[in-house]
Amino acid sequence: MNSDKPLRVFVAGLGNMGRSHALAYHNNPGFEIVSLVNRSDVPLPAGLGGYPTRRSFEEAIAELKPDVASINTYSDSHADYAVMALEAGSHVFVEKPLATTVADAERVVAAAKANGRKLVIGYILRHHPSWMRLIDEARKLGGPYVFRMNLNQQSSGPTWETHKALMQTTSPIVDCGVHYLDVMCQITDAKPVEVRGMGLRLTDEIAPAMYNYGHLQVLFDDGSIGWYEAGWGPMMSETAFFVKDVISPKGCVSIVMNEAATKSDDVDAHTKTNMIRVHSSAIGADGKFTSPDRQLSMQDEPGHQELCDREQAFLLKAIREDLDLTRHMDDAVTSLRVCLAADESVRTGKAVKL
Repeated sequence: MNSDKPLRVFVAGLGNMGRSHALAYHNNPGFEIVSLVNRSDVPLPAGLGGYPTRRSFEEAIAELKPDVASINTYSDSHADYAVMALEAGSHVFVEKPLATTVADAERVVAAAKANGRKLVIGYILRHHPSWMRLIDEARKLGGPYVFRMNLNQQSSGPTWETHKALMQTTSPIVDCGVHYLDVMCQITDAKPVEVRGMGLRLTDEIAPAMYNYGHLQVLFDDGSIGWYEAGWGPMMSETAFFVKDVISPKGCVSIVMNEAATKSDDVDAHTKTNMIRVHSSAIGADGKFTSPDRQLSMQDEPGHQELCDREQAFLLKAIREDLDLTRHMDDAVTSLRVCLAADESVRTGKAVKL
């Protein structure tokens, strides 16, 4: 593909992530936005107001034949839209989760391979220098590992409305959990073999079959274990809402956040690290630790929009340089498989073997 010619992209879905990705395309000379696609009118940030808006994804694909389809709609439409775009010859960026079933996720990956198109899934933490450092420091320690992670959000107003809309199709431990299961898998390289889940519906504002608080436990074949917790809603606590902790026999690596100065539903807080603390478990002959903890300052880390910019720059690089995305796609299916198994465990009350 001519590296000087911008890639024609349309952006479907203009929620929080869709608008951020649209701004990333708008500000990157490697892309040219040919249309925005949304089922209704929504407020747009400066810079996006001049683009044409369409209502139908299907019509936009057929008429515009874009180089790239950016899919940021609700999860239940991801697989069908992605396959449609791939079969029409477009490269695809799709927000996480890739699909709402493992079979659908595998169908999307198969379509990307069959049509020779690039498929990039919105795992924003993979492009975050602080999270990359966390993974690197944890891998240096060596396993087996204990993973302790959560992201609870005390949401109200528009954020709670967004959460309720998301929960029409996807539970919190699936929607957010894929990020953190992906981090666990990158650190250990081991295969997840069993998942246990529990959840509770804490509000009458969601369907009886849905739950807005969930907790999963995952077991890996190298002996590593991990848990992830996610809760959304006005009843959620803002105490210890952001825990990112990796423990091994040689010590631990932790993300340290100033929770007193941060709101749990602040989108920037979901990726901020503030500081990484690295602790060694080595003890000398006197019974004391041989070295103090290392504090790695992350004060200059990128914000949410800058991370979206990096994510779309990776998409451009993958297309221009024909990067092999096999591991990227397989990892996305694996993390989704674990979270969907946890959701199954919540509903059946039984552990799920993978």
